[in-house]
Amino acid sequence: MTMTRKQGKKLVKVNDDFWSKKIDVIKNEVIPYQWKALNDELPNTDPSHAIANVKIAAGLQTGEYYGMVFQDSDLAKWLEAVAYSLENQPDPDLEQLADSVINLLEKAQQEDGYLNTYYTIKEPNNRWTNLRDNHELYCAGHLIEAAVAYYQATGKRKFLSVMCKYADYIATVFGKEEGKLQGYPGHQEIELALVKLYNVTENEEYLNLSKYFIDQRGQQPHYFREEAKKREDTKPFWWNDDLAYHQSHLPVREQTKAVGHAVRAVYMYTAMAELAKKTGDKSLLDACKTLWKNVTHQQMYITAGIGSMEFGEAFSFDYDLPNDTSYTETCASIGLVFWANSMLKVEKNAEYADVIERALYNGILSGMNLDGKKFFYVNPLEVTPAVCEHRHDHHHVKPVRQKWFKCACCPPNIARLVASIGHYIYLQEDKELFINQYIGNEARFVINEENVTIKQTTNYPWDGKVEVTINLASDQTFTLAFRIPGWARKAEMTINGEKVDIKAICKDGYVYIKREWQNQDTIKLEFPMEIERIQANPKVRENAGKIALQRGPIVYCLEEVDNGNQLHLISIPNSSKLNTTYEKDLLDGVVTITGEAIRENDKDWNEALYLPYSEKNTKIIFKAVPYYTWCNREPGEMRVWIKGS
Repeated sequence: MTMTRKQGKKLVKVNDDFWSKKIDVIKNEVIPYQWKALNDELPNTDPSHAIANVKIAAGLQTGEYYGMVFQDSDLAKWLEAVAYSLENQPDPDLEQLADSVINLLEKAQQEDGYLNTYYTIKEPNNRWTNLRDNHELYCAGHLIEAAVAYYQATGKRKFLSVMCKYADYIATVFGKEEGKLQGYPGHQEIELALVKLYNVTENEEYLNLSKYFIDQRGQQPHYFREEAKKREDTKPFWWNDDLAYHQSHLPVREQTKAVGHAVRAVYMYTAMAELAKKTGDKSLLDACKTLWKNVTHQQMYITAGIGSMEFGEAFSFDYDLPNDTSYTETCASIGLVFWANSMLKVEKNAEYADVIERALYNGILSGMNLDGKKFFYVNPLEVTPAVCEHRHDHHHVKPVRQKWFKCACCPPNIARLVASIGHYIYLQEDKELFINQYIGNEARFVINEENVTIKQTTNYPWDGKVEVTINLASDQTFTLAFRIPGWARKAEMTINGEKVDIKAICKDGYVYIKREWQNQDTIKLEFPMEIERIQANPKVRENAGKIALQRGPIVYCLEEVDNGNQLHLISIPNSSKLNTTYEKDLLDGVVTITGEAIRENDKDWNEALYLPYSEKNTKIIFKAVPYYTWCNREPGEMRVWIKGS
């Protein structure tokens, strides 16, 4: 099935063996499934009440508010996923359903523009009194993002007008001017949303409001402290009374380490990068670069998971990357993609696109079953079901995906990201076109006021061969810049059969080709996908003496269903020859890795707890599958990092 993305004069049609399946699952399974969840129609799951809340706020039914204070954001992300799905493939029935929800939101909006079902129903006189905890601006941000996406997908302005009215009202409440609140959100999100709103409206007030929220954060006297005094809240803030949880412990330009709640952090960093691009603020960009290095070089898992600590869903400290207690929330990896993409807009460095790729194929897709009906909130790199069941410090780690969550931020976040995958393939800067991701597609761009069509054909991520064909009405001179993935050690390129010296024209991971292009010019790239044994920095104490297997962008894991239990007994010798097989009937079609391994002796122990060391080990053949596919068959143990020998 062909999927399309449209933005202005640019059109991208995703037609890819790997991603088209995922997009199809989002449209046909995930969006309808999540609609049922929002309407409390899923049996044996936590109710959402999101639609009911809107109807109550709109005066269309009676009842009490139910759910988290940020329940509106689940509905907003669902609407955003619908918008991207409609970009991919028109669906009048789905569009009509979305329009009906937008009509409800319009009815729930207050006369002054305010739109938040929690406060409208439950605390109508307490607006903006607890920015630290209660997510008003966070919900506003997600609704704004959804409205922008829906406008871009359908051309309909109603939802956009509703959210412009809300943003206009917010601008009268917050700012440095006398009489305004000098606060900012406890959970960052509106900052990046306001930049998107500015992009489609060109209203400078929205850009300035985003900049205000970023600039004001962490200033003294601390707004959250003063706000708590006003509401007579004398209790210490639950996260060790440390406002680093919200990244408000320092002004943003003084922050050098990623701390606190991981999703809040990367949403804020995304906004900082977007503002740096829009305003040319070098200090913001410098802060982003410093934080980027800290996150990706010292606090990121091999799967692009971030936020290692369950307490506060947070970053902990450099090189602290436990596998079995890792939090690595799905939303955090999604936010990392947003940030990386925003950094790529400012600075064309393939490192950012590499991280997007690592997250997409590993730490994000792992958050959803292949059928789109169950989800992980937490994405550990090692699971032993009995440990999860009996140890309280593992209570957050689930050995199987869940149907839904009381705090259901992750499922609709996956939906909106996968549905929008076409937004991450290319970036255009005037006469330069950057190819950031290798995904089968056909895309149209306007360069030199002429249409240029680019067609990518590939079997990525299982095969490293990519063919790019250019279609033109007449010869044109412009630059194509091709990302060379960081894992590709021996990349090759030809243009119309002539070999290109990649090293001579590669800058920051991109091969720049400026020439007069002709119709049907063909570029072929080959990225040999060799199996690599990856080791972690020695400072990562949990992975000492261990290896992880990676092939191309895919990180692999061992599962009990293939290798038996007690996976901790398995080691892979350096001398072991590793083989790959494409198994089309396994896990929607994957490349598996097999090879010889050693299993430590677990026989002859009787009832002994300790015995003298013995080298009675057994040779076995192990099988590894892509990490993102784990727990789609039988539940059981799983691990990414395996002992080497």
